[in-house]
Amino acid sequence: MAENAQNGESTFTVIVAAAANLGIAAAKAVAGVVSGSSAMLSEAAHSVADTVTEVMLLTALKRSAKPADEDHPMGYASERYVWALLASVATFVGGAVFSLYDGIHTLVHGEELGDPLISYIVLGVAFVLEGFSLRTAVRQVQGEAERAEAPFGRYLRRTPDTTVKAVVMEDSAALAGLMLAAGGLLGAELTGWDGWDGVASILIGVLLVYVAWVLGRSNAELLIGRPLPRPMREEIRAELLSVPHIIDVLELTTLIQGPDEFLIAAKVDFRDVASAEQVEWACEEAEEQVRERFPGVRRVYLDPTPGLGRVLRPGGPAPAP
Repeated sequence: MAENAQNGESTFTVIVAAAANLGIAAAKAVAGVVSGSSAMLSEAAHSVADTVTEVMLLTALKRSAKPADEDHPMGYASERYVWALLASVATFVGGAVFSLYDGIHTLVHGEELGDPLISYIVLGVAFVLEGFSLRTAVRQVQGEAERAEAPFGRYLRRTPDTTVKAVVMEDSAALAGLMLAAGGLLGAELTGWDGWDGVASILIGVLLVYVAWVLGRSNAELLIGRPLPRPMREEIRAELLSVPHIIDVLELTTLIQGPDEFLIAAKVDFRDVASAEQVEWACEEAEEQVRERFPGVRRVYLDPTPGLGRVLRPGGPAPAP
């Protein structure tokens, strides 16, 4: 239930961002053509890239929600990170490359700026719409951070919900890009040197490269396999040790499979005198306790393993070579 609610909230956040960017992209393109501003055209490319990104994020949300089946027994949650990674590539190719090219072209060949009034109007409207989209995403992240009892900044850096992280970062970059574009237009208007517009376009491109790199790295880490945070791992270990008949957790492996889907695997040492029935009961009790404490845990695998002292005791099994 909580996972469905989070998916619904994330979907709404992404749809708001996509709708805002689609309208803004068209307005920026018209303003760029009319004014002849390379920074405005770069901003149009930025918004187009963001729109494509949000379409990919919506695809990620839809496909990752599919239930596990025979072909994918672990489910489809990780597919979210594949599409989110592709979205970060779209941000780089669609926005950053065009902005850098257009800015360098302007500095080398120059440009003739027309009436910048329409550009200022579009930038003002875009700032309001992007601000509304960012506000929606920030509210969701704040709510998730409060539930996780983590500071906003740290939660945003480490959150496994990379779809919402992408919206926050892209909208923040969009607001910064709008200010850079306005600064480039104003600088060219005040000094008469149209190179300021090209410099603004290059800075927008650099900003998009940074956003694409951060989002790409976050999704790559989760695709490779990222464990739960250390404090959470220690709480899981303590939860397992609180179960009767379990005397030690020899090895604990955790894996984030999705924003609210975690896997736990552990090698567990049981009391020597525990019967097979007691071991079975303890495994079931441990799984129930961990899932109750951490609702995001979907799978718990416990491997009964003798402690090191018992493996090496006289007359016991020989240690592995």
